[in-house]
Amino acid sequence: MSERVFIDTSAYYSFVDANDTNHAQAMATLERFGQTGAELYTTNFVVAETHALILNRLNRDAAERVLVLLYAGGFRVLRATEGDETRARALIHHHRDKEYSLVDAISFVVMQRLHIHLAWSYDQHFASYGFILAS
Repeated sequence: MSERVFIDTSAYYSFVDANDTNHAQAMATLERFGQTGAELYTTNFVVAETHALILNRLNRDAAERVLVLLYAGGFRVLRATEGDETRARALIHHHRDKEYSLVDAISFVVMQRLHIHLAWSYDQHFASYGFILAS
């Protein structure tokens, strides 16, 4: 069985922005996942957040290229359900000591629902919630 990996906005951004401090590591990580045949998952919320981030920090062309890449078939874009959103809001309410974004919380509950334990993210919120970070 292939390794299942959830990919967060921070990983996509680091891969796209050659000036990002994590860019070289992101390139190596993506190459490793390609070589091992890892199953790569993300959510429609992460796609929207990634597009907005790249649009604002880089440019429209880069943001559009990411959309094309994400929907080209190498990544599984999962749709968050209404139940996922409800559980994510409850998670945010329950963890008042953390600054989890709604996108992070939805990612967490989708990962739990699908039993994905490995997150490719440079956001420490995934580790603080208990997921293993890919490096």
